[in-house]
Amino acid sequence: MSLRTAVRLFSAPLRSVLQPSAAITKRPYAAVAQALSVLENELDTIRAAGTWKGERVITSMQGPHIYVDGSRGDILNFCANNYLGLSSHPEVVKAGIDALQKYGAGLSSVRFICGTQSIHKTLEEKLAQFHEREDCILYASCFDANAGLFEVLLGPDDAVLSDELNHASIIDGIRLCRAKRFRYKHMDLNDLEEKLKESQSSRLRLVVTDGVFSMDGDVAPLQGICDLAEQYGALVFIDECHATGFMGPRGRGTDELLGVMDRVHIVNSTLGKALGGAAGGYTVGPKALIELLRQRSRPYLFSNSLPPPVVGCATRAVELLMASNEIAQSMAAKTMRFRNNMTQAGFTISGSAHPICPVMLGDARLASLMADDMLKLGVYVIGFSFPVVPKGKARIRVQISAAHTDEDIDRAVDAFIQTGRKHGVIS
Repeated sequence: MSLRTAVRLFSAPLRSVLQPSAAITKRPYAAVAQALSVLENELDTIRAAGTWKGERVITSMQGPHIYVDGSRGDILNFCANNYLGLSSHPEVVKAGIDALQKYGAGLSSVRFICGTQSIHKTLEEKLAQFHEREDCILYASCFDANAGLFEVLLGPDDAVLSDELNHASIIDGIRLCRAKRFRYKHMDLNDLEEKLKESQSSRLRLVVTDGVFSMDGDVAPLQGICDLAEQYGALVFIDECHATGFMGPRGRGTDELLGVMDRVHIVNSTLGKALGGAAGGYTVGPKALIELLRQRSRPYLFSNSLPPPVVGCATRAVELLMASNEIAQSMAAKTMRFRNNMTQAGFTISGSAHPICPVMLGDARLASLMADDMLKLGVYVIGFSFPVVPKGKARIRVQISAAHTDEDIDRAVDAFIQTGRKHGVIS
């Protein structure tokens, strides 16, 4: 046998391994095609239902007045969580720049390895002081704070009692724990009491509620919740993302507003809304709980530390609020100006006395079309539809900022009236 023949005979099976048959190579591509077909069908369903959520591109910093790609001139922004206007406050921005220059862009590490700087500890101390709690732990977001709490605190011998309209991050966090789960009707104290009676055999019981419910702007009945919790031996947790910084006489939140700061045991909130608007979340509560979270809370243990610029901005925002309540107190009059003028024009506004002012429309496509027409009139708002809100409860959620002027508010109302008449919402 020649050398060439031997090489050819030896190479044939090797080539068959390195170059699989057409049937084999087609299988992965067929799987990808099938997956893409499924995904495209789902996307077509969303578009057909009128619930497609596009993303508008802002070409300026966040604020009451912004520039939007594809739109001309100054646009009024009425849908950011920038309740106090601190996202672009000069002192807050400067604090972020100073922190960037002194501490760098990021830590490239989690907290317990080499990701804790002095500014992290300072911010945690200030937040604990702000909320009048023993201790605080920072997270990358309040979603992470909610994901990290319940699994650590509650076991199979415990029970969690949750409002049916709590935020998605609370729902997901509760799913991660092994406690018995009870869901009570939205802000229904009678139903909560029934669930407390059903769960009396549990070791620990935790009543869980948003302080302010973000889709409707309604405030949880914390006084009644605390009364029931004390009667039946339960703990109380509140998520304060849409309250911290501006609810209550000093902006401490719904627990201050309703006089129950000493009766609410655990508070989760965010740095990504009123407190500078960048990112980050936190838990404040008993020192023993915070120490246990540092040991076992998975989003804390396995996520990088908050970047120094974010910490710097948030720290300055908290300092401004602790020094004066003037910004927080300016919210009430502006909120009521919008609510009253819209109601007089014939619109239905959900919630009460909160800068979240949902303009209820019902139909998802209508909400989307009206939001697009509002942008043409120079007012940036967004239509909310399923699955963000229940089916049949589509709305445009307006959010008032302390940085809005009375003229800004009146201009937004006029745009709503013009657009509402065009679409037959009001006469």
